[in-house]
Amino acid sequence: MTISHKFGETEVPENPSRVVTVGWTDQDFVLPFGVVPVSTREFFEEYNDYPWVKAATDGKGVTTWGADEIDFEAIAAQKPDLIFAIYESIDRETYDRLSQIAPTVIQSGDYADEETPWDVQLLTTGKALGKEDEAKELVSKVQGRIDQARQQNPEFDGKTLVVDFGPENGGHWLLPENDPRRSLFTALGFQTQEVDGDVSEEKLALLDRDVLFVNGATKEQMLASPAFARLGVVQQDRTLYTTFESNLSGALTYSGPDALLYALDVLTPQLSNALNGRPVADLSNA
Repeated sequence: MTISHKFGETEVPENPSRVVTVGWTDQDFVLPFGVVPVSTREFFEEYNDYPWVKAATDGKGVTTWGADEIDFEAIAAQKPDLIFAIYESIDRETYDRLSQIAPTVIQSGDYADEETPWDVQLLTTGKALGKEDEAKELVSKVQGRIDQARQQNPEFDGKTLVVDFGPENGGHWLLPENDPRRSLFTALGFQTQEVDGDVSEEKLALLDRDVLFVNGATKEQMLASPAFARLGVVQQDRTLYTTFESNLSGALTYSGPDALLYALDVLTPQLSNALNGRPVADLSNA
């Protein structure tokens, strides 16, 4: 099997049994195929507690090799027969070093680093694992559930939803349209705000759109800012809040098929509440 990517092609072995994931979220795309990596990139320390991860690993979770930098020695020590490094900014030197350890699958050149859509990443992963048909079925299943939720909530279409990422300490980072961490909202029909990236307290009016999703802080923490508390989207209860420690935040970050279905079930009714004048539930620990 040959996988094409931004640096050429990789020949992958049949039925790999020792898979290591290097991309920040790659493990979430391997697990649905019944493959538990021998080691993974550490990212959210809560990962092994997520319900879809427990289900995929019989409650055992996955082992990790570290977080900040790619640890080539730790990866080589696992004697992998296949490495995934899709959701990561891999340069040529890093790719070459990983490829000396084992065949390495990285992202397609069709997308910017760390912007591969979830369905493309899933299909690439499934193909590399020799499970392409299963991958197509998974994409169809998840997309079907998303489409159903969108059809049942036509008020989502065309509304602008802002994701304010990591504002716990007063900073505000608005996720851009192609960020996988907001892909579910886009798939449900929501539009992205025109401005992304860092936003100062003086420009918080940019957050005042149809719906605001705060990922990384509680309502109490956010309301400590008078400028934030004055926003119409806040005062009219069209704002959803979750913390980085929640399953929901993890689901949106990892964005594998099972994670997306988890997030869909949690978010859909609350997004509907926000747009229909009904009370929105506290999602801090959802």
